[in-house]
Amino acid sequence: MLASVLLITAVWGQDLEPRSYSASPVGTSFAGVGFGRSSGDISFDPTVPITNASATLYSPALGLGQTFGVLGRQALFTVSLPYAWGNASGDVGNGEQNIYRSGLADVKARFSINLRGSPALTPREFAKRTHRSFIIGTSLTFTAPAGQYSGEKLINIGTNRWSFKPEIGVSYPVKKLDLDLYAGAWFFTENGNFYPGQVTRSQDPLTAIQAHVSYTVRRSLWLAFDATWYGGGAATVGSGAPTERQSNSRVGGTVSLPLAKGQSIKIAYSSGVTGNVGAKFNTIGAGWQYVWFRRH
Repeated sequence: MLASVLLITAVWGQDLEPRSYSASPVGTSFAGVGFGRSSGDISFDPTVPITNASATLYSPALGLGQTFGVLGRQALFTVSLPYAWGNASGDVGNGEQNIYRSGLADVKARFSINLRGSPALTPREFAKRTHRSFIIGTSLTFTAPAGQYSGEKLINIGTNRWSFKPEIGVSYPVKKLDLDLYAGAWFFTENGNFYPGQVTRSQDPLTAIQAHVSYTVRRSLWLAFDATWYGGGAATVGSGAPTERQSNSRVGGTVSLPLAKGQSIKIAYSSGVTGNVGAKFNTIGAGWQYVWFRRH
């Protein structure tokens, strides 16, 4: 058998998202497509008899978003539907095993609202702003168990559970720089159909902290340095003992390039720096985004 880590979860748990709480006018709509490639090692708890494990994953995704006003504050809702395929391999006992998976991954959605520094402004009001403000925001991200899953397989695209991440973030402008810091935690429901079927797998909360420094060259042209750390997330299968807690960190960079009016391309790269349990992937991705505004 292979790993007790679900492939797509290993990627999503290490999100690096600069400018998540940046100001936008209400009535702004987003649509985009993206594609990512992740490859690298997977480290397991010593009680799992798997060594030299690695995986390569490919994941295109469709995304939509909309800003709107809530009690006079700017709010944003986004949703993405990813597909994924890839190969994983590892030494089990005296032999090596290889598997291939392909299918829909879990749906991911996020609601955020800026509590300070970003009131709900129309596009015309937003264009008249004379300065940027210190922003405090909060969000709730969740994934729904819509991905391909089978309790008879230990490696799956989907997770067969819900997960939720409440988060608070701050963004502080310094001339052309934006300094961002987010802190949150993933909470997971139980997977009641874990391998080899009808076995319950539970997981402790996974704390996540992100930091970003971005520099704006001009509108829609910016670059960022990204870093994240996450820890916790010990898992328990059936009545067994909990696995080792995770403690992983990643660094990366993001570049946003403007195209035609309302269009931009974002390119991002990140790499695992330290980690004891979980995925130490190198990830590169690119996405195209189109933005339009509702006229007032």
